[in-house]
Amino acid sequence: MNKTNKSGRLSGLNLCLMGATVLGVTVGGLAEAERLPREAVLPLALAQQAAAAGLAKCEEGGYKVSVAIADRGGNLKVLLRGDGAGPHTTDSSFRKAYTAASLRRSTLHLAELITKVPSIQALRDMNEKILILGGGLPIELEGEVVGGIGVGGAPGGHLDETCAAAGLASLGIPQATKPANKGQD
Repeated sequence: MNKTNKSGRLSGLNLCLMGATVLGVTVGGLAEAERLPREAVLPLALAQQAAAAGLAKCEEGGYKVSVAIADRGGNLKVLLRGDGAGPHTTDSSFRKAYTAASLRRSTLHLAELITKVPSIQALRDMNEKILILGGGLPIELEGEVVGGIGVGGAPGGHLDETCAAAGLASLGIPQATKPANKGQD
């Protein structure tokens, strides 16, 4: 029960007790926060750099594409639509980036895997954002998948993937020859 003086204000002792309680909750909260898991985040500057490098690579080949970067949660971080790129390329590039980030694999690898193992074709239908066509690569920094890059619009998924790999190379990430989650198919 709070004790108030004649003016309706809390007494000094009650204020001190309330302050100590708040401090205890705050310190306890900080101690709990120390145990929270930490995740690497793809910085915007690196996402923009990778997207620009992927677009430049495709433009060198004469391909009119869009390049998207999704963060680890599959949220759009960067989208570049090159001059003359078809309207469908913005959606396909994002969906490839989302798929690569979500499934932590190259979308070209997934497309090939689905043809070899028909029982996993349901991967295509997991949700409306999944697109299993070549052109999406996971972005892995310091051993953690932090997002995905997707390219759409070149005449073939292998060409889209080459441009996505150029985006990764601009970050010092060599093109992976294996899926990001090594040892699993």
